[in-house]
Amino acid sequence: MPDKVAPAERQILKTANTANDADDDDHDAVKLKKELGLLDGVAIIVGIIVGAGIFVSPKGVLRNSGSVGQALIVWIFSGVLSLIGALCYAELGTMIPKSGGDYAYISDAFGPLPAFLYLWVALFILVPTGNAITALTFAQYILQPVWPGCVPPYAAVRLLAAVITCLLTAINCYNVKWATRVQDIFTGTKVFALVIIMVAGLAWLCMGHTENFRHPMDGTNTQPGYIALAIYSGLFSYSGWNYLNFVTEELKDPYKNLPKAICISLPLVTVIYVLANVAYFVVLTQDEILASNAVAVTFGDKLLGVMSWIMPFFVACSTFGALNGAIFASSRLFFVGARNGHLPMAIALINVQNLTPMPSLIFLCIITLALLIIEDVYVLINYVSFVEALFTTLSVSGLLWLRYKSPERERPIKVSIVLPIIFFIICAFLVTLPCYVSPWEVGIGVIIILSGIPMYWIFIYWQQKPKWLVKSSHDFNMVCAKLFMCVQEEKRD
Repeated sequence: MPDKVAPAERQILKTANTANDADDDDHDAVKLKKELGLLDGVAIIVGIIVGAGIFVSPKGVLRNSGSVGQALIVWIFSGVLSLIGALCYAELGTMIPKSGGDYAYISDAFGPLPAFLYLWVALFILVPTGNAITALTFAQYILQPVWPGCVPPYAAVRLLAAVITCLLTAINCYNVKWATRVQDIFTGTKVFALVIIMVAGLAWLCMGHTENFRHPMDGTNTQPGYIALAIYSGLFSYSGWNYLNFVTEELKDPYKNLPKAICISLPLVTVIYVLANVAYFVVLTQDEILASNAVAVTFGDKLLGVMSWIMPFFVACSTFGALNGAIFASSRLFFVGARNGHLPMAIALINVQNLTPMPSLIFLCIITLALLIIEDVYVLINYVSFVEALFTTLSVSGLLWLRYKSPERERPIKVSIVLPIIFFIICAFLVTLPCYVSPWEVGIGVIIILSGIPMYWIFIYWQQKPKWLVKSSHDFNMVCAKLFMCVQEEKRD
């Protein structure tokens, strides 16, 4: 069983110049191509981060913060923390230049079992649950005008969510450039929507409406557990800042473009988020925000008059782009996991015509569709927020461990040791304190993680498997290869 995510980094990741000098045979090889430029990288990060969160649920931050002033502090802090984390991941992504993100880094630092446990949780809970909820949010806002004044039937919402999931999966299966063009367009759309919110809020403020900011710190909640939950809510809206690390092998000149994309995207998103929340707080009272299921829509109804319909439309566009980016990036995580024997080899196959990881994309789509059947898929988010924070903490602790264990290792980007230490301490705080506030959710998250251990022992660690199990696995791989016209990735010696 391999204990690394991929071969030596220089064999996988080459600069753009090296790739251009490669021979024709390597150029025509069946493998993932470097088709993502700097703009595509920025669009992926911004497009995934700016999903439904900033439009739908800033009230989570406000509820746990207790005051407008502290809520804004949490939004700023969450953005700065995400930037610190992203810079740490930039060092990890260029020191361990392999697609797969956290999976690759945890495997390199701590071995195959912790990496598999991350993959296990990501495969069946983290990624498909996030995709399912994003698809459901898209469907709800597209269908809302058809059922004015009431909630659309859940059956219709689930059906449309399933259709859009299949559509975006098909686009990603067919052509990488199509997928990135979709991402570029919808990233621009959602940023434009937030600009409308910011301009409208600024105009309302200039008209003298400052009553909601007269006592910004009244009601501030100072209990550490609730501060941690407020930061969780803020970080949820910033989640996705590490997704570009999932597709490192497809990024042109990653040593330059990965950190550039991070340094452009995170400050941009932080400024947009803070100004959008200022606009919300200027126009809406705390009670109105806490009573709303979609703050941006309530904002539009109160301020935009006959043009209020554009807010549900932009929320739908935002979730569409976020879902597309998540499908594109997360499918590469499972592709890398299968390439290293942690998932069926069929998931590591590449379509010979389109050069896309088609089986991985389809497998992810199937799991997402299965979760759409669950009556209340949203409840899963409560159980996995802790798990996601735990594995992020593990990844950054891997950076600190590798600084100690392999100080001579090449690091094209090397951040100050202060940054990963700060990030680790804050993440440890966020992982520990909710144990007192939400012990049930934390306990379920731990059980989900531990359930992967017997799966690892049976399917990966156990070498003397029964012949029928080996044959079944081989037959499954062959059926997928023929059905999707796929082969294993070719590599130049």
